[in-house]
Amino acid sequence: MFDKLEDLVRRFEEILNELSEPDVTSNQNRFRSLMKEQSDLTPIVEAYKEYKKCTQDMEDSITMLEEEKDPDMREMLKEEHNEAKKRIGEIEHELKVLLLPKDPNDDKNVIVEIRAGAGGDEAALFAAELYRMYAHYVETKHWKLELVNADETGIGGMKEVEFMVSGQGAYSVLKYESGVHRVQRVPETESGGRIHTSTATVAVMPEAEEVDVQIDEKDIRIDVMRASGNGGQCVNTTDSAVRLTHYPTGIVIYSQTEKSQIQNKEKAFTLLRAKLYDLECQKAHDAEADARRSQIGTGDRSEKIRTYNFPQGRVTDHRIKLTLYRIDSIMNGDIQEIIDNLIAADQAAKLLKMNENL
Repeated sequence: MFDKLEDLVRRFEEILNELSEPDVTSNQNRFRSLMKEQSDLTPIVEAYKEYKKCTQDMEDSITMLEEEKDPDMREMLKEEHNEAKKRIGEIEHELKVLLLPKDPNDDKNVIVEIRAGAGGDEAALFAAELYRMYAHYVETKHWKLELVNADETGIGGMKEVEFMVSGQGAYSVLKYESGVHRVQRVPETESGGRIHTSTATVAVMPEAEEVDVQIDEKDIRIDVMRASGNGGQCVNTTDSAVRLTHYPTGIVIYSQTEKSQIQNKEKAFTLLRAKLYDLECQKAHDAEADARRSQIGTGDRSEKIRTYNFPQGRVTDHRIKLTLYRIDSIMNGDIQEIIDNLIAADQAAKLLKMNENL
């Protein structure tokens, strides 16, 4: 591990030297690439520098203890030694986590797709509540949310909703939300007071750039039509809605949230690229069964990941056996504790696998 760290420090210094050269800024692609690499290496280099400082402090305190006769000074040196030793252990763990292979999609924006599953109207109401939960969470992160398409029911539910989230590290955080979400509660339409179980599926896909996915124009059919449902004054009066059909995969994208046909078309292509890129990622996951098993629920869309039980006021994430009894705040977007625990569990699983391979 330490040989690798020394190599990274050398590479970090090379980048700094290269960035100081006048001709680098004239090549914007090269400049952005170096800045990105510098940003990625900075936390590792800083942690390693602190590790070496603490190691030196510990060695110095041992040397001084051997020479020091004063009891009070010896006690103080022992405290310094123990603090440095404790911190060294903490930094070693931090460095191992920082050296874990990084998901290349982690820094990307995301496309989120929520679909009502089993449960009819109740499932559509739950899908709408999940959308609002994520919308509130995105707001707390000061990210940007853009609605792409929403198929609403007359009673406030959503059969399907697709939206984009733009923000630093959005995929690294939201990717753990992919899977089947289950709700248990008494529906408002249920006169007998029986608890029903309904589901909704959530798919979180990294936004794909044009360089990530090549789309042949011959493979696409573009239809324009009048938007339907609730909306502004242009709804039902102009052909602003766009539907894309991708022949090779059968994927159909519908976008109608913007008044401009051009903007809807742009959003539709963004969603199509994300879906095609996601298909490739899923194939890679399937081919790497071992890697997928070491991840916390970021591969299998059919996996039941979480239950929201309203009568008991609890939310349970089944992947990490975490249960929280504050369903109201969670449905209002307070999901950071769940995500933090999922990230920690994912890192622990990957560290275990890394140690097994050493």
